[in-house]
Amino acid sequence: MQAAPPRLIVFNKPYGVLSQFTPEGRWRGLKDFIAIPDVYVAGRLDADSEGLLLLTGDGQLQARITDPRFKMEKTYWVQVEGLPDEAALQALRDGVLLNDGITRPACAHLMAPPPALWPRDPPVRVRQAIPTAWLELVIREGRNRQVRRMTAAVGFPTLRLVRASIGPCRLDDLAPGAWREEAVSAWA
Repeated sequence: MQAAPPRLIVFNKPYGVLSQFTPEGRWRGLKDFIAIPDVYVAGRLDADSEGLLLLTGDGQLQARITDPRFKMEKTYWVQVEGLPDEAALQALRDGVLLNDGITRPACAHLMAPPPALWPRDPPVRVRQAIPTAWLELVIREGRNRQVRRMTAAVGFPTLRLVRASIGPCRLDDLAPGAWREEAVSAWA
């Protein structure tokens, strides 16, 4: 009997969902959305982050996505409090000193207009007197809460964080809570 080809599941993780199948406390788990046996998360997103999450049963593909040696490019759309100036953007591009060391240089620019996204549930709490801006941030590492810590380090706390792509996989128009299967050949 021939082995089944490896699967790659592209999932748009909603706010409030953990990057694991089992729910914990107030957070839901992936089992509420994905009922496919033998697939596992390749990379993580915090419960308060949204967007692209990949799942696969292929150990080699999982390693290629998550292992820092491969420097897989990840794109995030980040709503921040305040209006970042060129100095803040350049600091993100140069690498930011965090408590666990300096980050690798990132690609960072303002997004105008903001990305066309679904409403978040619950909505982001915005203060009327403080403007917000959207950044596109592309990184090649994946430290714990890295994007949030980077924007805070340059003076612009993250209000909303959406991962838009990992390597060749893009979120595109996938609705929150929905998933699709993608060809593994794109990763060859």
